Amino acid sequence: MSLDLEQVRRIAHLARIEITDAEAQRTLAQLTDIFAMIERMQAVDTTGIEPMADPLGGTARLRDDVVTEGDQRATAMINAPEQLGGLFIVPRVVE
Repeated sequence: MSLDLEQVRRIAHLARIEITDAEAQRTLAQLTDIFAMIERMQAVDTTGIEPMADPLGGTARLRDDVVTEGDQRATAMINAPEQLGGLFIVPRVVE
């Protein structure tokens, strides 16, 4: 895949990024290099290779899923300017 300078400017416009001509040229070169690297990676034959979650064969160490804090509703409601039934009352913002 290849890009041209106009496409880089359009991408910058869509991202709402102000870009100079020099920055657009540098970005075009960088994106071209990235696309070339992706094409080289896609050319590698990976037939028969199992996908890995971790390149070193490690496992995720997970902590036990236990409750560490109790009910904090009363503490949170102290700061509420208005409340009703334990819920915050906020002004309507959409009619």
